[in-house]
Amino acid sequence: MELKEELEELKEEKEEELEEELKELKEELEEELEEEELEEKLEGEELVELEEELEEEKLEGEELEELKKLEELEEEFEDLEMKLEEELEELEEEELEDGGGIGEIKGELEKEELKMELKEELEELKEDELEEELKEELEEEEELEMELKEELEELN
Repeated sequence: MELKEELEELKEEKEEELEEELKELKEELEEELEEEELEEKLEGEELVELEEELEEEKLEGEELEELKKLEELEEEFEDLEMKLEEELEELEEEELEDGGGIGEIKGELEKEELKMELKEELEELKEDELEEELKEELEEEEELEMELKEELEELN
């Protein structure tokens, strides 16, 4: 009987020891899991930051391209303006040589009007293009914001 009792006590002690070890192992695993989750969260945040930086660089590149296009349009306009001025000067010289005429004066007026219309059209084009660029950038920023919100929700 005593032997049975001792065996029973030993068994209980072993069970308690095993339960304690199991409890400790469980706690260790939970801590490791929490650490891994934190690491994954940090990696996700870093990834989001990198994606944001890439998007900003992409937008800056697009803005540079659009500025280059605007500069090219301005150069073209300046070239056209110079050509018109040269033609106008030639007409003025011809008019002076010919003694002037109503038809030539009307031609000059028409060219001046055309010149003004071209300036106005160029300004409108610039405004339209800038407005379009701003709309596109706004849409891209809204898309980025939505993506970030989704990623944050996924991370949470």
